Amino acid sequence: MLDTLESLFKLARDRKNNPVDGSYTNKLLSDKSLSKEKVLEEINELIESVEKNSNKIHEAADVFYHLIMYLESNEIRIEDVMEELNKRKK
Repeated sequence: MLDTLESLFKLARDRKNNPVDGSYTNKLLSDKSLSKEKVLEEINELIESVEKNSNKIHEAADVFYHLIMYLESNEIRIEDVMEELNKRKK
């Protein structure tokens, strides 16, 4: 399960260092405005799908993907986020 998330972060970092022409991932990583727009859009779609009890898994996956690209495009390292979450344990 966590391997999938880790592979998405690796993909994002790899695409930042080795861009692929026509890659949607590269488009998100290079266009912070688009990346922000997509995160907001996907979160709204997830909320709607939960309320309608339809397509929740698909929309949740979209949120994870777009959030990972947003974090990477803004130099927010997942390692730092995990460290912060770890500090909050009680």
